[in-house]
Amino acid sequence: MTRHMTDIDCEGCPIRHRAVCARCDADELERLEEIKFYRNYEAGQPIAWAGDEMTFVGSIVSGVASITQTMEDGRTQMVGLLLPSDFMGRPGRSVSTYNVTAVSDVTLCCFRRKPFEQLLIDTPHVGERLLVMTLDELDAAREWMLILGRKTAREKISSLLAIIARREASLNMLKLTGRIIVDLPLTREAMADYLGLTLETVSRQISALKREGIIELEGKRRIVVPDYEDLLMETGDDVDGGVIA
Repeated sequence: MTRHMTDIDCEGCPIRHRAVCARCDADELERLEEIKFYRNYEAGQPIAWAGDEMTFVGSIVSGVASITQTMEDGRTQMVGLLLPSDFMGRPGRSVSTYNVTAVSDVTLCCFRRKPFEQLLIDTPHVGERLLVMTLDELDAAREWMLILGRKTAREKISSLLAIIARREASLNMLKLTGRIIVDLPLTREAMADYLGLTLETVSRQISALKREGIIELEGKRRIVVPDYEDLLMETGDDVDGGVIA
């Protein structure tokens, strides 16, 4: 069962500068406050099922959720991840298209769907920010098409680590230079599922990256990247964002 949490003040919210409310002024934040509530989900708990009515939309405050689609024969494919500040739900659509499941413990900042849809009409800053986030999500989907379709196992692992490091740096307003610490939100099993690899392959590639000094491991989930540029070189992408031939 979901549990409501104590409200977080918008000005002190850890995702404030990246979330759908990033461009809102004080009056607009007040309107969002009126329709806002929080929910917590434990790791493995479903947030939404495909075909279910969605009475809210919202932003991931902390944790990671997976987006999956199930075929008629029961096969399931993970098609996306929701990281902190990512937006969940689609205004104008009352039914969830995909299954959304908490991969780690998740805190979700929710907005009642109908009032939020009206807010999009009345408040240009929210709509403008949501458009930018939607275009970013499209770019991310294209990036994952390349990762899943063309990259080697080593490049897939490196790309996922680089994406998570980039997001954490953005959330904490840090530069991607020097020594970077990444608290990996996914288990190796979840990484394998998402990247279309076996657990053994994920473990082997992480060990190889550690052995070669590309990453350092501190416990099961904390990864240290001594040099982000070295990690990028393992992704198969060049510094201009193109693919290395």
